[in-house]
Amino acid sequence: MSSPGQHQSKKQSRAWSTVKLGGRRVAERVRIMFQGRGLGFRRLAESHAGSVGGDTVVAIALAGTLFFSVPSADARSNVALYLVITLAPFAVIGPFLGRFFERFPAAYRGGLIFSSLIRAILVIVMAIWIDSFLLFPLAFGLLVLGRFHGIAKSSVLPVVLDGPSELIAGNANLARAGVVASAAAAAVGGLAQWLVGSWLTLVVAALIYLWSAATARNLPTLVLESENGPEESVSSFPPRSVRLARFATAAVRFLNGFLLLLVAFAFKEVDAAAAEFSALFAAAGLGYFIAAFITPVLDRYMSEEPMVVAGLAVEAGAAFIAGQIFGLPAASALALAAGLAWGTAKFGFDGLLQANLPIRARGRAFTNSETFFQIAWVVGALIPVVIEPPIEIGLAIAGIVALIIQVIYVSAVIVPVAHEARVVEQQQPEPSSRDVLDLL
Repeated sequence: MSSPGQHQSKKQSRAWSTVKLGGRRVAERVRIMFQGRGLGFRRLAESHAGSVGGDTVVAIALAGTLFFSVPSADARSNVALYLVITLAPFAVIGPFLGRFFERFPAAYRGGLIFSSLIRAILVIVMAIWIDSFLLFPLAFGLLVLGRFHGIAKSSVLPVVLDGPSELIAGNANLARAGVVASAAAAAVGGLAQWLVGSWLTLVVAALIYLWSAATARNLPTLVLESENGPEESVSSFPPRSVRLARFATAAVRFLNGFLLLLVAFAFKEVDAAAAEFSALFAAAGLGYFIAAFITPVLDRYMSEEPMVVAGLAVEAGAAFIAGQIFGLPAASALALAAGLAWGTAKFGFDGLLQANLPIRARGRAFTNSETFFQIAWVVGALIPVVIEPPIEIGLAIAGIVALIIQVIYVSAVIVPVAHEARVVEQQQPEPSSRDVLDLL
């Protein structure tokens, strides 16, 4: 017979073997996430992961400075100022970026390298001047360069994929890589913030940005040719279906900003612990991560437009339910639904835009779209910061707005498309034999 000590040792050995096996499986899934679509996609995914990972760590450092360490009234003014600053990059460089990428479509790789490298320098300067008003112009620079990186990434993605059929899956795969990188970076950044403070957190962000720049430098040389031929001019004006999808996706973004700040200040007013805020942000990230798995499956059965409608429907239902039973569990479920809604709508819209515009027009189209989305997010976020509505009323309004936008979008896009398909079907010759099933 084995002794109790031997039995305990065997249990620990089996548990350790299970942990190692699980770790190997997770590592293999992460490897496939980055390497499963070729070298070009791998380098792009690595650069994107470094970019969003660095942004996550910077957000941790700034949250401790702007939100948690000050009273509620000061937090509202700080957040309002920061939200207004987030609009400036789009107003200042949005038109420039669109024209730049349209004129120099081969500059995408350089844009990825440049934006990450300069952000690494800025966060080091920010670490030195963390308690100064210079924090805000430095944050402005980070936002400009982060948007520069995001537009370059979205514009170059179709070039590193095998074909248009992979756009939704490719966007979702990049998002999964970004969420994994954000989670890992948040753990490291949170530990640095807890052990030392914001300056060390920002140094960690600088190292992550440098890694993003290095991986972008290893992107293969990209040959970006217009689908219409080198001599033929292309239109940067997106078709009606893309413009309407942009409007509906912006509505999802508007509601995300509104709900995030509404819930955050509702918890701030009751002196909620930092762990509760962390639970909200983790739930939102989890929802976005789930969307990255769901949208490739949805893409097999529906076009991009119904994905945007699904995002609005999820957000409306979650807002109505959370308004009835508000608390940390309901707020976390609402944050998860908001992340899921935004991910589903955004992946669908990006795929629609990438599939309908030539390469030379994508930079400007993505710049305009991201500007529209950011304006929607800031306007939505400013409403609960300035007006301070009761949480129950705010959630009910959010649900009603989501339903109204959903009805408008369905009426403007999906119903006309279905009608056109029905007209085409009616114009086809009737089959020679019919039975009772045709009546159904």
